[in-house]
Amino acid sequence: MSKPTSIIDADISLSFTPEVVKAVQAFLSFINNGVDIQGIFDVEDALAKQEVVAAQITYLKSIPEIAQIFEERYIGPTYNVEELLKLPEDSLGFAYAYNLRGVNYPPGFYPEVEVLDDVSYYSLRMRQTHDIWHTVSGYGLTLFGGVGLAGFQFGQNRDPLAFLLIAADILNSIKSHRDLDTYMLIVQEGYNAGRKAKPFLAQKWEEAWEKPLAEWRAELNVAPVTYRTPYLPLADV
Repeated sequence: MSKPTSIIDADISLSFTPEVVKAVQAFLSFINNGVDIQGIFDVEDALAKQEVVAAQITYLKSIPEIAQIFEERYIGPTYNVEELLKLPEDSLGFAYAYNLRGVNYPPGFYPEVEVLDDVSYYSLRMRQTHDIWHTVSGYGLTLFGGVGLAGFQFGQNRDPLAFLLIAADILNSIKSHRDLDTYMLIVQEGYNAGRKAKPFLAQKWEEAWEKPLAEWRAELNVAPVTYRTPYLPLADV
C-alpha cells in the first residue's frame, strides 16, 4: 500500500518568500484586528506571482473593453482635489474629491507600482481608481462601503485580493461577534451589483470629471445601494 502524500510534501514550489510571509502575517492580522491599508498592499504584492492572478487577468482580457485598456496601458492624467471641488456638486469629480476630503485621504497615497506587465498594470490602475469605484458604485469610504465594494469588485473582476479581504473580514466578524447575516447580505448585494454593472476597469474616469455622477451610474447600469445597519455609511454622496 502506498504511503499517503503529506500535505507538507504535496507542493514544495509554494516557497515562503518574504512577500508571502508578510502576506500571511497581514491576513492573520486582519482576522484579529480588522483590515488595514498597508496589509492590503502586502497581500496584493504576494498574490502578484500566483497562478490565480494570471487566470484573473486572462478572464479580464476576454472582455473587449477591458482588453483595450490593457493594450493602451491607460494611465489617467494627474488632477488636483481642490480643483475638483470647484466642479458642479452633481459631478463625479466633486463627489470623488468630497469623499477624499471627508476621510482625509490625499490622492496618490498608495505605494507606487512599476508597470512591467499586465499584472502590475492592473495593480496600478486599481490603486489609482479604487476610491473612484467607491464613489460611483455608491459604496462610500466607510465600513459599510468597504464591505460592499469588496463584493462589487469581486463580481466585476474575479479579484483574488477582494475575495481574501472578504474571507478575513468574515473571520474577524466571527471573532468580534458581529452580525454575519447582515454582512453576507451586503457582500451578496455588492457582488450582484458588480456583475450587473458595465466594466468599471474599462472607464477613463479622469477624462470626464465634470460628467454628473447620476449619468455615470445610469450609463454603467449601477444598481442603487441598500444601506443596512450596523454598517450605515457616514454620508450618502
